[in-house]
Amino acid sequence: MPTPSMEDYLENIYKLIDTKGYARVSDIAEALEVHPSSVTKMVQKLDQSKYLVYEKYRGLVLTSKGKKIGKRLVDRHTLLEEFLRIIGVSEELIYDDVEGIEHHLSWDSITSIEYLVEYFQKNPERIAELRALKEADEVEEDMSP
Repeated sequence: MPTPSMEDYLENIYKLIDTKGYARVSDIAEALEVHPSSVTKMVQKLDQSKYLVYEKYRGLVLTSKGKKIGKRLVDRHTLLEEFLRIIGVSEELIYDDVEGIEHHLSWDSITSIEYLVEYFQKNPERIAELRALKEADEVEEDMSP
């Protein structure tokens, strides 16, 4: 299994290739807000671990293993964003919250969250009930001395 840092790189490389058709060291560095030298070191590690093939000055290509993991990581991120949105987390907090929790949840927990999101999507009245419960609690807090 990749480390959390490797996961961040694989997720971003997958997204870059998916949107632009390629991922250069400079693109990855910009996306992750790190130095290109750090990207080069990690890309070499990912190459050694068979997640991608890297040729200096020529770029990189995800292996089938890298594509599979990259897609899974992007899907996990999207799922967690949707889950936080459903439970009423403020939009400006969602990205940072997902970044903070995504590496600390087991795949079993992710699967359970996936079922819960699916349940809420199939039963939007439950989302409304959850939000009403939250709003009622917030109103009660505002009224207490």
